[in-house]
Amino acid sequence: MADVQQVRQYAALSLDRLWPRLELTFRDDVSRAPVDWQAFETRLRHEWDQLFGLLFNLYGGHYDFFYHLEVLLHAVARSWFERSPWLKRLDTRREAEPLWFQSQQMVGGMCYTDLFAGNLQGLREKLPVFKQLGLTYLHLMPLFESPEGNSDGGYAVSSYRQLNPKLGTIQELADLAHEFQEQGISLVLDFVFNHTSDEHEWARLAQAGDLEYENFYFLFPDRTIPDIYERTLREIFPTVRRGSFTWREDIHKWVWTTFNSFQWDLNYGNPAVFRAMAQEMLAIANLGVEILRLDAVAFIWKREGTNCENQPEAHQIIQAFHCLARIAAPALRFKSEAIVHPDDVMSYISPQECQISYNPLLMALLWESLATGEVKLLDHSLSHRFRLPHGTSWVNYVRSHDDIGWTFDDNDARWEWIDPFGHRNFLNQFYMGRFPGSFARGVPFQENPDTGDARISGTLASLAGLEQAIHAGNEQQIDLAVRRILMVHSIILSIGGIPLIYLGDEVGTLNDYAFSADPDKADDSRWVHRPRTDWSWREKVAHDPLSPHGRIFAELVHLIALRKRQTAIFDGETEFVETGNAHLFGYVRNGGGQRLFTIASFSAQPQEMDANLLRSYGSGYLFTDLITGQTVSAEQSLRLEPYQCVWLELVSTS
Repeated sequence: MADVQQVRQYAALSLDRLWPRLELTFRDDVSRAPVDWQAFETRLRHEWDQLFGLLFNLYGGHYDFFYHLEVLLHAVARSWFERSPWLKRLDTRREAEPLWFQSQQMVGGMCYTDLFAGNLQGLREKLPVFKQLGLTYLHLMPLFESPEGNSDGGYAVSSYRQLNPKLGTIQELADLAHEFQEQGISLVLDFVFNHTSDEHEWARLAQAGDLEYENFYFLFPDRTIPDIYERTLREIFPTVRRGSFTWREDIHKWVWTTFNSFQWDLNYGNPAVFRAMAQEMLAIANLGVEILRLDAVAFIWKREGTNCENQPEAHQIIQAFHCLARIAAPALRFKSEAIVHPDDVMSYISPQECQISYNPLLMALLWESLATGEVKLLDHSLSHRFRLPHGTSWVNYVRSHDDIGWTFDDNDARWEWIDPFGHRNFLNQFYMGRFPGSFARGVPFQENPDTGDARISGTLASLAGLEQAIHAGNEQQIDLAVRRILMVHSIILSIGGIPLIYLGDEVGTLNDYAFSADPDKADDSRWVHRPRTDWSWREKVAHDPLSPHGRIFAELVHLIALRKRQTAIFDGETEFVETGNAHLFGYVRNGGGQRLFTIASFSAQPQEMDANLLRSYGSGYLFTDLITGQTVSAEQSLRLEPYQCVWLELVSTS
């Protein structure tokens, strides 16, 4: 194995040999755009040692390593020359302001294009809605070509170069990205790089017996090797298919399919796969995408005798992709989707890997605290699992398109005298509405009959009690449900990072049980919280201040606008505090000359916080609650109404 110094020497020698051939290949482009070529060379030389070292470690043992390296380099150069002028101007701006995504101005929304607006043209027409809500970040769920019928919500990609024709064209998407960027909205798309659909061209060639493309996937003639792997793999979708391999009668082979039988895992042990997927990534970036959500990052490297999750090579692959992006699409940022143990989630987050990450721990523990009415596990876990490296950011969300799983650390639970297994079972029962006194109307997802494990589906409003309360006609319970919804949004908007709203939650959309009548969706309960937007209903209730939906919308618009004025939310650190009350969750944000003290109640009863603690953490006596505009004095205990959240700013005495 070469040491670090040897690898650096190899890197320098290889670039010395490759560069003249690269200049010769692109001599016409160099002559036409010398400034672009100079920028490309500068970035390439800056990233080269890191990129070469990563690829050498991954693939240096392959006889054709340098062939793949040269072809990759040519593809990256071509991608740079094909990048639109407006994107190159954006690259320059983002390089000058690298922490742009950490701004308090950032507020995210996510939706399925077809369910929210029909197609890309319909989405363009909803731009005023996005502006009214205050969005600066829009994540469009998978748009690319995928199989008819069940495609795992579009996560079985059949082509990275063509859209689902029902949604629009690649050019329409590029035009939309440009228009949205001009309006201050960054486009976010998925990069599904662990697997492709079995209808992808590569998979079709593999099915036809093309040896080159058979090596793009994991194909086995019998169960010998799959059985060895299965000993240590966990089942992801046990109600869909037992195990991680699918028998294909048409080719008489077993195929590695971690998620669904029609999603074939890619073999990143093959350098041709890395090279091919790097080209797909840069093509997506050139559409105008500013943030790529890296789907299923934990699963992309396989190693016998392990659970094939979170392997060191998975990090190296993402870091190598990052180097390529810095060379040919510098504005691009990566967002990791790692729904794994909290420690493993953290391992993907760095300026050189994924600069942004979903925060599944915060999401899960907000729901845990709503179920228990206590914040001890939330407070304990975040006090040592929230801080990130400089130059990175959480995406904080209450729910997404996916299910809710209880991803807290078992030892964190035991520290608070909580039995992890029993507590997860309680939470599942509570959110399925099976626990006495539960306000939730959730639906089980992937209940494993062997382990008893399960996850939860449901819209925010239905899980927070609004569905049950409306059907019961109970005004008091409706009010409490609205308070829960606004309180958890107050947290994700003020705790730091990028808040993300699944569109529809801002008007309290309820579960849609009609999914069960669709044979392509009936086996996946997550469709219960992915309803098609009824715009006539939405327009009616969103502007009705007397309806719970209108109240949610108006208050959320207010909170988002309020967030954008708070300099303490930009970058900086979050200090979690002991409130002295088991039902109150508190934290302080410092930044930009502002100190912001947030306290949130997870109780259906009024709660108080000791005046001494209020003075100590708030650093004074007199505060303004920015949400209500009311003055709060620390001469006496702070009283919070059920599910109330306050953003306290010290009143200046100067």
